[in-house]
Amino acid sequence: MTTTPEAAYRLAQVNIARLKAPLDSPQLKDFVDALDPVNADADAADGFVWRLQDESGDATDVAVFGDEWLIINMSVWRDMKALTTFMYQGRHREMLARRREWFERVAEAMTVLWWVPAGHRPTVAEAEERLLHLRTNGPTPYAFTLRATFPPAPGDPRPLTGEIPEALGCSV
Repeated sequence: MTTTPEAAYRLAQVNIARLKAPLDSPQLKDFVDALDPVNADADAADGFVWRLQDESGDATDVAVFGDEWLIINMSVWRDMKALTTFMYQGRHREMLARRREWFERVAEAMTVLWWVPAGHRPTVAEAEERLLHLRTNGPTPYAFTLRATFPPAPGDPRPLTGEIPEALGCSV
């Protein structure tokens, strides 16, 4: 019995956001209050596999790019359909509609997708690398977007060599 690429791989996603105010500020109260319910919805969603979380059950204390004003959301899903179905319904959709109240507009890519072997749990360093690769090279099988996707393929796509900027030198 052969395993199809779809069964052998899962879709990893990360998005980061630059806060407009501290998490404990009145401006972000609605966002913070919605974290647990939205995360519970994700955990129960069809096709959900895993999400990054700290001891509190979310990832608001997880450092990304060494910037205390950035927060990270990283998860793994069965496939693109499972991810987008969750993203655009219910409480998550309501949160997306209000994101400009809580997060700065940033010109560069803040979301990246990539395929991981089933059972793999991506690290923050891996997510940072994929996001930097996307910013430098645009969508590729190594790092892509919701608008420019690539199917899972046997083997691990390699980054374009010599093209990934140093994280510390990157403006986020």
